[in-house]
Amino acid sequence: MKQSGLHVAIIMDGNGRWATQRGRPRAVGHRAGADSVRRVVEAAPGLGITTLTLYAFSSDNWARPPLEVQALFQLFRRYLKREPAELAQSGVRLSIIGRRDRLPDDVRRLIALAERRTAAGSRLHLRVAIDYSARDAIVAAAARARRERGTAPTREVFARWLGEAMNCTEPAPDVDLLIRTGGEQRLSDFLLWECAYAELVFTRTMWPDFSAAELAEAVGEFQGRERRFGRVAG
Repeated sequence: MKQSGLHVAIIMDGNGRWATQRGRPRAVGHRAGADSVRRVVEAAPGLGITTLTLYAFSSDNWARPPLEVQALFQLFRRYLKREPAELAQSGVRLSIIGRRDRLPDDVRRLIALAERRTAAGSRLHLRVAIDYSARDAIVAAAARARRERGTAPTREVFARWLGEAMNCTEPAPDVDLLIRTGGEQRLSDFLLWECAYAELVFTRTMWPDFSAAELAEAVGEFQGRERRFGRVAG
């Protein structure tokens, strides 16, 4: 898909460790992380980012302690209630990607309302991944290809099926830059297909401390790299 700006994806890691280091409950770290979301969303358009995908809750995160999962969903509810008006005013379109069948009913309703309220946004497409698994999406797309019983799908068709498996209403451009905070260096089942040629930036900064300046630094590092897509340099 042709795009005029960058698609940046962020694995927002380190909230719990940030809180633990301060002797606070992990939920405090998740609340602090919400402020970082606001900072990067505000900064993104000025850095040439037109699509921003944030990894908020993986399908494997259901295995976390129930109290932590409950705290995360309370945070999602608060965000979905408070932020859409400001997002719409700022020209930001919000989409939630991932499975919805396991989400609480009220969260599904809030998602639908937030997506409708921000649908006209054209300055930035903000995608937040909740109950998301790239491997599950690939399995679902492969199963669909078998059901179709026609010719093998093109990459573009398969990408569309991947998106539909995770409730993406339209295909997103491939990821240009993937950032992971918190010091770990792995993809954690996030946008595996879309990150085929993504540039990777890992930072030890915990997500609650991640700033607009560090986002700009990561974009600057990306812009200084040579992207060959399998071709020979020069």
